[in-house]
Amino acid sequence: MPISLAYSVDADDAFMFFALATGAIDGRGLTFSHRRGDTAWLNELAEAEGADVVAISAGAYPAVADKYLLLPHGASVGRGFGPVVVSKRPMTLAELAGRRVAVPGLSTTAFLVLRLMQPKVVPVVVPIAPFAAVFAALDRGEVDAALLIHEGRLLFEQRGCVAVTELGQWWLAETGLPLPLGVNVIRRALGRETLALVSQILREAIAYALDHRAEVLRAIAAEKRGDAALAEATLLDRYLGMYANDDTRAMAPDARQAIDVLFARAAAAGLIPAGCTVEWAP
Repeated sequence: MPISLAYSVDADDAFMFFALATGAIDGRGLTFSHRRGDTAWLNELAEAEGADVVAISAGAYPAVADKYLLLPHGASVGRGFGPVVVSKRPMTLAELAGRRVAVPGLSTTAFLVLRLMQPKVVPVVVPIAPFAAVFAALDRGEVDAALLIHEGRLLFEQRGCVAVTELGQWWLAETGLPLPLGVNVIRRALGRETLALVSQILREAIAYALDHRAEVLRAIAAEKRGDAALAEATLLDRYLGMYANDDTRAMAPDARQAIDVLFARAAAAGLIPAGCTVEWAP
């Protein structure tokens, strides 16, 4: 039976799907296909019900909740850290009001949280691929600041930028909770039996990667993603430590609570429809 997977080009997604992409674990009669793209595309793909399992932004789940269940593993969670807003000169969060801010997509969790922090930003969509595009936009003065996700949030100082605000720190101070960023969802139409089997296999794939971390890190470093900095072992090790860890293995109770709080706050601010109830896959 074919199962279609869709996930991002960043290292933590490559990490958790590595065992399936390489055949390192038993597919138990299922054949997995793999597509990769940027976060905004993945969110749109899920809205179109275009794959069986999709790695999406947590903030995009309300738009696809009628089609997908949320998987209890595969999440990227920021515990006091997360996406960061940067600029070429020192600025404050208040100064972002009315400013052009490069964002990786209008449906991303990062942009949803940024609007909770500063509703008056003016978003300019700059996709995360190619990686250097957002820094080039800052250098040319096309935007006043940039909201960085994925590995970009570790490299902004090397690219001559300074931090304006750190979303995970703000969220922790506001709620006392970690910041849920990326989640995996699975298509309801697969049916209960297949849902459970796919979920278990994905859980095993994540466990394999965590148990064979050095092997997987070397494989990811060998991928060509358009910028030599993205292959640096030190950066990959740090990045995977942040976003491919025990929170990826199983979503902790405080991370589940944080998703509910995020949706409640976003609904109260009029950013998403009210009444979204998270339904979890097995």
